[in-house]
Amino acid sequence: MAAPDPAATTLAVLLIGPAGAGKTSVAKYWADTRRVPTAHISLDDVREWVRSGFADPQTGWNDHSEAQYRLARRTCGFAARNFLANGISCILDDAVFPDRPVVGLGGWKRHVGPGLLPVVLLPGLDIVLERNAERSGNRRLTDEEVARIHGRMAGWYGSGLPIIDNSQLDVPGTARVLDEVLARAIASPPNW
Repeated sequence: MAAPDPAATTLAVLLIGPAGAGKTSVAKYWADTRRVPTAHISLDDVREWVRSGFADPQTGWNDHSEAQYRLARRTCGFAARNFLANGISCILDDAVFPDRPVVGLGGWKRHVGPGLLPVVLLPGLDIVLERNAERSGNRRLTDEEVARIHGRMAGWYGSGLPIIDNSQLDVPGTARVLDEVLARAIASPPNW
């Protein structure tokens, strides 16, 4: 029996990784090139809907930034469920930390549903530092913060979630590997 074709299947994907992993670029490309209708839902974009009173975690993680992240995740989850209910696939991107699974994966599973397929993009530290340096505004982090986040993301190894090291891949190449990973996940969903 042939493996399921993720390009022709309605699904919900959560792309996880540190800043500079390429989550947003890969998610946009993947959504743009599928044969079925697909939406890209970016947690960062939804967080930035808050204009006045935006709680930027770079100025210090606090109750306000935590509350805005929770609100953005619920909003993204609602959007994903709505798209899925109308036959439109979705890909979400977020920097979910493996040491906070109840907040991250558990929250996404509650908001989107049990069919959500999480995939981790984790290129080498040198790559994420290089990509982060090309960013601007509040999406650009200090090298120290990127290194700290990247180190925490290494906790996904051994988690059972599929991990793509896209250090040597361009965006289309990463999207092809993502489709291969998703075909395996559809055939045998990860236990998370």
